[in-house]
Amino acid sequence: MTHRTHDRSPSPQQDSEPSLLKRLKSSHLSDTPATSSATTDPTPHYAPDLFSPSNIHRLHSEYDGSAPFKHVVVDKLFQDDLLQRVKDEALAELSFSEKETDIYKVYQTGDLASLNYLDEQQIALLPSLLTLRDALYSPMFRNFLRAVTGCGPLSGTKQDMSIVSYRKGCHLLNHDDVIGTRRVSYILYMPLPHYQGWQREWGGALELYPVKPGPEGVPEPEPVPSKSIPPVWNQFVFFEVQPGHSFHSVEEVVVGESEDGRQRLSISGWFHAAQPGEEGYQPEPQPELKSSREQLASTQTDFKAYPENIEPPLPTDTLSEDHVSFLSEFLNPVYLQARTMKALASRFVDESSLELHSFLCAPLADKLRSGLKEKDEAEGLGPNRSTRIPPHTAGVEGSWQLRGPPHKWRYCTLKAHEGGSKMAVSPRWAHTDPDEAIRSLQDELFPSPAFRAWLACVSNLLPLRYTAEARRFRPGLDYTLATSEAKETRLDVVLGLTPQVDGQDTVAQNGHANGEEAEVEHGWQSGEWGGWECYMAPHDEEDDPAVYRSGSSKKKNGQSANGTNGTNGHAENGEVEMHDEEEDEEEEEEDDGTLLTVQPGFNRLLLVLRDEGVMRFVKYVSAAAEGSRWDICGEFEIGMVQEESDDES
Repeated sequence: MTHRTHDRSPSPQQDSEPSLLKRLKSSHLSDTPATSSATTDPTPHYAPDLFSPSNIHRLHSEYDGSAPFKHVVVDKLFQDDLLQRVKDEALAELSFSEKETDIYKVYQTGDLASLNYLDEQQIALLPSLLTLRDALYSPMFRNFLRAVTGCGPLSGTKQDMSIVSYRKGCHLLNHDDVIGTRRVSYILYMPLPHYQGWQREWGGALELYPVKPGPEGVPEPEPVPSKSIPPVWNQFVFFEVQPGHSFHSVEEVVVGESEDGRQRLSISGWFHAAQPGEEGYQPEPQPELKSSREQLASTQTDFKAYPENIEPPLPTDTLSEDHVSFLSEFLNPVYLQARTMKALASRFVDESSLELHSFLCAPLADKLRSGLKEKDEAEGLGPNRSTRIPPHTAGVEGSWQLRGPPHKWRYCTLKAHEGGSKMAVSPRWAHTDPDEAIRSLQDELFPSPAFRAWLACVSNLLPLRYTAEARRFRPGLDYTLATSEAKETRLDVVLGLTPQVDGQDTVAQNGHANGEEAEVEHGWQSGEWGGWECYMAPHDEEDDPAVYRSGSSKKKNGQSANGTNGTNGHAENGEVEMHDEEEDEEEEEEDDGTLLTVQPGFNRLLLVLRDEGVMRFVKYVSAAAEGSRWDICGEFEIGMVQEESDDES
């Protein structure tokens, strides 16, 4: 896989030259800032008594005593008629762009600082919005924020704000907002319809996380938030940006505009530290703690070594009888045929990735398909759950536990057996508990010398060390964020075990095999439920991380890591049919850096040779999903096998 580099941002960024107004072209922007209302007294626009000494004292006390980190909620910030006019202007005149990355999905306007560069005719369309913006960044309000938080001098010239719409499916995952000179984060809520009142079960709450000491004593957020603040009309929430402390997220919105026009509309942004030339400016000190985005770049994998007394396999070796006997309890026998493995190896050399359907033997696959569906239903994570967003405790009783920290990932993993490993069950599909069947894949199949030898045969690589982990991604809760291995190439081996909605397994495997048109995709295969495995080569020329699109509507399932259409193996009637996916007739509008996107599937093995620096993530699983996303995720350190030359000098 080829790749490029890019500094990734954890929060939605305003465009540097936005189309702020509908139908606005960049040529319409004026070189001369327009006259604003910044010099007028903003007090009449605010709620009564906001700036009174007693109110400031009360808010300061609440701020100091708040948890899990210092923040404050102002119940009513502006005069209601002003905010209603702002809402009307925003919906009528501003252009909202959809942005989606590994960490968020939102609809957002351009930076409202660019209001200064609209001409008089355009400014006349947004008088209330300009008034509100100037009031927010006025000296009076900045002094108010300083008095409440004790944050130090704030800039009036560096304005950083936009209007954000969270519609159905939108979300913002855990991060700390630490970028550059940001000092105070804020959100002013305008949820719609404002006359009805936003209901908690609609989602969209601001979630605040406590921290605990992580590796090397660096604070990390707990997997579960300790405070949730649902949006309320004209409510203003703000907090000081602090590395290692100000971890927060926005819960997914689960209602849409078709339902009374519902959307979580807000004005959000940051107050920055005083800039050069402003009163109180001081050069930025080097932060003691890394930001959440910097910590994403420093993840490390804990690999395990194979037994030293077992000779490493060579890709040219055939599987021994013992290896075949062991693997036959797990794998579809088609994938143990020598000619099949040879064909797969040839494809892998060309494509750097393979996706193998019907990978497990039928009895084991059938046991897992029914068992995992029943488990989701029993634990409040199935299609008939009482609330679309399940509680954070769902699915973490019994054999499963939460794994964080959530500024890197959140999902469930299997707990270690108390008292050590249990005796293996033979045949493997005799397990009555689906958890134990999954555990046998994690603890027996993936670490085994037999599977190591099989991987060597189909990849022409030598696995040196390994790690394997069963993962459960719950709807409305779980994900991994984009990370990369900067120094080494790795072999990723992921066995997808996500049961499909009725009919989707058949469509996914047979949709084009007999020349018939596949049915219209929905659910997991359409991408609307999230959970896809994505590999990215970031752009070095783009400043906006929204170029890292999911690719769910652009990239076909199984597109290979080098940008060509990938190859799947379909096990049918004792044979593996190898075929290329059809070429996408429509060219990409832009190169978005996506190398490979694979939607969740059941009983499919994905092999990817991941180059150093290539980023990888599992997209947040939407609350719309009718169950969990399951897999066994293996990662292998690899060596290249060099053939000896027969030439003599």
